[in-house]
Amino acid sequence: MSHIPQRKEKDCLNCGTVVQGRYCHECGQENVVPKETFWHMLTHFFNDITHFDGSFFTTAKDLLFKPGFLSKEYVSGKRVKYLHPVRMYVFTSAIFFLLFFGFFSGSKSINLDSNADISGKERLKVIEKLEKEFANDDSKKDILLRLEVLKDTTQAILVADFPILFKDLSVLNITGEGNKYHSVNEYDSIQKTLPTAKKDGWFRSRIIRKEISLNKDFGSDPSAAAKKLGNSFLHKLPYLLFVSLPLFALILRLVYIRRKQFYFADHGIFTIHLYIFTFIVLLAVFSLNSLESITHLGVINYLIGALFILLTIYLYKAMRYFYGQSRLKTLIKLFLVFILSLLLMFSLFVFFFLFSAFTL
Repeated sequence: MSHIPQRKEKDCLNCGTVVQGRYCHECGQENVVPKETFWHMLTHFFNDITHFDGSFFTTAKDLLFKPGFLSKEYVSGKRVKYLHPVRMYVFTSAIFFLLFFGFFSGSKSINLDSNADISGKERLKVIEKLEKEFANDDSKKDILLRLEVLKDTTQAILVADFPILFKDLSVLNITGEGNKYHSVNEYDSIQKTLPTAKKDGWFRSRIIRKEISLNKDFGSDPSAAAKKLGNSFLHKLPYLLFVSLPLFALILRLVYIRRKQFYFADHGIFTIHLYIFTFIVLLAVFSLNSLESITHLGVINYLIGALFILLTIYLYKAMRYFYGQSRLKTLIKLFLVFILSLLLMFSLFVFFFLFSAFTL
């Protein structure tokens, strides 16, 4: 209910019906004066999203402290005093990604400008990065030996000096089949001269074309390509989670396939409430991680680990309460859900990562 004064007239401004009380019994419109202040408009907007007048806090409290309770209330028809799950999901995910992209996703990158003087800790970061990249490559053992020269941080070395030390410009470039060609047109021309059996297939051709494009745009600065790819992938995370939601509900449907009283929509409601709680936990994790980077307190890492354990316990309790099965059966099904959801998320991560790479 809004706090705008009620009209003295009893005719509904929307449909003309004579109103008995504050709301029209025909169309449901509130019989209040049509003129409202900007403050009323703003508070009405916020109330409409969150039901700030009571249901938002009731929903949030029960979601946090009663695993599975909201889902069970919803499927049993008790819905008036709670915020609708879809509205709660939209509101929570919007806040989550707003904070995530605004405060948590920014990371410091190593400056690889060719004129930059890399010295001290900054140089050691670059060395550590390259050592990790070449650690399992036997063909780069000589490079690993030459990296030892750079660990003398008392001598100034430019990024432009790296290829000289390595005696190979390709060390800092993107390697692969795409390096053989200067342009896509050159690659296409060569492909046309090959017999059908030796031509690249559609998928391989797409990969090589993308490598050529990346070499052209980022060949001298692979860190820029990695950064752009990372940003592109991060901005697709909302879509990834949105796609995973019905798929996770499908996993629950398969795990509880013998529980005929639960429809797919019921599993969907359970999944939505679980995702909302996960968003809240992840916000706490990112906040603690940012705090740890500032304070360097080791105890914060234990708190982060405790939050992930809490998420597991929450899922177990929610499944046990909502589906009403024994502890042993719930534990077994929790294990199955973990395995299947890991496979699901891995597949989605690979798909969206490749999609991000091909859309750079």
